[in-house]
Amino acid sequence: MPLDSIATSWVGTANDPERGFPLQWLPYCAFTPAAASGADGLAHPAAHLGVGIGAFILDLHGLRASGLLRDLPEEVQSACSAAQLNALMSCGPAAWSALRGRLFDLLKTAEPRSSRDTDRQRLVASLMTPMAQAVFHKAVCTENYTDFYASLHHATNVGRLFRPERPLLPNYAWLPIGYHGRASSLVLSGTAVRRPYGQYKIAAESAPVFQASARLDYEMEVAAYVGVENSLGERVRIEEATKHLFGLSLLNDWSARDIQSWEYQPLGPFLGKSFATSISPWVVPMEALAPYRTKLAPRAAADPAPMAYLAEPEEALSGFNITLEAYLSTARMREQAMAPVRLGRANLRDLYWSFAQMLTHHTSNGCNLRVGDILASGTVSGEQPGSQGSLLEMTRGGDDPLCLPTGERRAFLEDGDEVSLRGYGDCTGLPRVSLGECTGRILAAG
Repeated sequence: MPLDSIATSWVGTANDPERGFPLQWLPYCAFTPAAASGADGLAHPAAHLGVGIGAFILDLHGLRASGLLRDLPEEVQSACSAAQLNALMSCGPAAWSALRGRLFDLLKTAEPRSSRDTDRQRLVASLMTPMAQAVFHKAVCTENYTDFYASLHHATNVGRLFRPERPLLPNYAWLPIGYHGRASSLVLSGTAVRRPYGQYKIAAESAPVFQASARLDYEMEVAAYVGVENSLGERVRIEEATKHLFGLSLLNDWSARDIQSWEYQPLGPFLGKSFATSISPWVVPMEALAPYRTKLAPRAAADPAPMAYLAEPEEALSGFNITLEAYLSTARMREQAMAPVRLGRANLRDLYWSFAQMLTHHTSNGCNLRVGDILASGTVSGEQPGSQGSLLEMTRGGDDPLCLPTGERRAFLEDGDEVSLRGYGDCTGLPRVSLGECTGRILAAG
């Protein structure tokens, strides 16, 4: 249901235009107060589901226990007491909308009509934890993870490094290209990432070596969570695809480029990717993203139109006007109390393939998607300088290293480097909204 775009909240920090968690946003997370658990980032039996509002997290378990959700269906109330979002996602779009509407009503500014209204507001306030005092856990249990290659500019930039005369392969304009990643190595933002060992080929050597990766990279991506399953053998039609998606999160698909380049032919990514993929703790509902929807960037006139099963209506708003940024902080920068430096900035609306098309293609052979599965965009890059979403593109395969404010140079990531992805919507007439951050720091190979 559409929510009042100009309504304010009695939670003062929700009305701060710079904070990014206004009343109209209400992203989900799983958390415990800092004193209640270790920061392991895993699903935690004591974790509660929460909603971000201003500088706080509103506890959904507490709302249910206090009777403030009693007008919702029992399955929705029960799902609010779970440690992860999967049960809520299984309730379907109507239930997602009903809960969101109830949360909006509890948090919006309104003149108290009775002492009961005042008491209710005090009760809701008592169920809030400052974000700064929370430990986050995985909000979704993910069984399967698929990474796509949906950014034309990224595919072109990378293709030029290896095939200057023909950067894009013939199939790119015909179908969303993807590979199946490793769900077991999805880690929560803030989890350190250990540099992987692997087999790769050094140009000057006649045989491959097995040693720690020397070309470690990040990838600036967005993940879409599947909220509605399809049965094995059941295809999801393009006009129904969006209804199967629950929400979006930031994602960093760490990549060992040397391992990847040696192993990927002929079957694609394997150990160069599966060692770690970082995911943000925040899941932004698709309904909250509705005002930030836009058309995808137009295709080139020479490109073929999508096949009928992938063809969205011409007026479809299947893109998202969401800005993505990547920041780097080195160990030396932190020692000198220097702010992280921005590496790249791009916009999600520039994808060549939409999440609806990714999901439709994924199920076109009858593959069954499960609640909580992730469909990742692949690296999001723009066409202009400074809009690349990975160091591979930015440094032209390492041949043109970046010079940092400390005088350090980076072709690829070094031990101690910390990469932080950020995402936000900042459209005229709409509140500024944040996808939070997705951060990881590189540890030396074990």
